[in-house]
Amino acid sequence: MKYPVYERFYTWQGEGVHLGRAAYFVRLYGCPQACPWCDSAGTWHRDYRPDGVTLMTAHEIAQAVAAESPDGAVVVITGGEPILFDLTALVDALHALGRRVHLETSGIAPLRGHLDWVTLSPKPFGTPPLPEVVQRAHEVKIIVHDPSDIDAGLATLDGLPDDAVIWLHPEWSRARERDPAVLNAITETVKASPRLRAGYQMHKLYRADDLDARSVKTLIPLGGNPTLGY
Repeated sequence: MKYPVYERFYTWQGEGVHLGRAAYFVRLYGCPQACPWCDSAGTWHRDYRPDGVTLMTAHEIAQAVAAESPDGAVVVITGGEPILFDLTALVDALHALGRRVHLETSGIAPLRGHLDWVTLSPKPFGTPPLPEVVQRAHEVKIIVHDPSDIDAGLATLDGLPDDAVIWLHPEWSRARERDPAVLNAITETVKASPRLRAGYQMHKLYRADDLDARSVKTLIPLGGNPTLGY
């Protein structure tokens, strides 16, 4: 099997429980969710399709990880929507290197592969996560473009483990503009429900991903919509 690799790069994890941890990202191409504010719209939007996508076997990806990042760096498989692919061979190849493997997904298909960490980002306006994925999530990242997104995201989490962390992240255009409606809604919700945590995409402040020459440098608007900016 070959995986469609949109980009791969070495940086650090910019959000969630593993914030600040050195991480090699493997971003796979393709996603049916079409989030209107997606910050990786080049992986699916018809107006921003890349000229080509590199197809790589699990062994080839593992070789790249070994050559382009040091031992101890975790590997994050993201997208797009990586759960569309059978990740078993890829996860096994990365485990053979001694790497921990993390997944970022909207949870719309069964999990395949013995993943060390699952970050679920539900999309209630699209296809909701499968119950079996919710039950295996270690953390949840609810993207808040509008205050109503908080309750909509929480409503998808029946069966979530009690020890899973739930983050409320301002969608980047709202965070960038310091939208008081969104930021205040997150603040008040966290204060009312202490299990929840307020999150942020710290790597965007550092522009950490841009420092690796392999990351995609093409400017693509959020969700493919120029009115939202970049």
